[in-house]
Amino acid sequence: MKEIIKNTIKEAIFFVFEVVKIVFIALVIVMPIRYFVFQPFIVKGISMKPNFHDGDYLIVDEATYRLRQPERGEVVVFRFSQGVSQRFIKRIIGLPGEEIEIENGQIIITDKLGSKQVLDELNYLPSQTFGIGDMQISLGKDEYFVLGDNRFNSYDSRKWGALQKEDIIGRALFRLWPPTAAAYILTPSY
Repeated sequence: MKEIIKNTIKEAIFFVFEVVKIVFIALVIVMPIRYFVFQPFIVKGISMKPNFHDGDYLIVDEATYRLRQPERGEVVVFRFSQGVSQRFIKRIIGLPGEEIEIENGQIIITDKLGSKQVLDELNYLPSQTFGIGDMQISLGKDEYFVLGDNRFNSYDSRKWGALQKEDIIGRALFRLWPPTAAAYILTPSY
């Protein structure tokens, strides 16, 4: 009887050791990926409708912008530097060194060389109308102009100015929830 109890205790200790070992290995593999490469993000609010909805579960790529600069049209998640601790999601419209002008519902971009372009967003927005009047902003080094896709209901660069690159966490890469809308998030071409 003592031998059976002794063997049972050994098996229990071995089982616990194996479980702890598996959990440790999983943490060593998963945690660095979670904290340095990919991060989950849940969309809150309606500022990115019709492309992203309240409750969408996204995976944010934190590594890409260590290798290259953000590009126009990419959807980014960022920390808001003006004292609010929550994260925001918006689309990059203006790049460093550009001048952005909103006039009569159109976005006019003047690049570093002085070339002007009217931004055509019809491939991802049903209409190019804005919730506020005309404006103009010049972007400095490492500054971006971001807008929500739902221009009537978005708190974005039109209200608080340029987004600093250092505040960008990463780009929205995948939508995992809801399952019917699960997809890789494409960047529009202009």
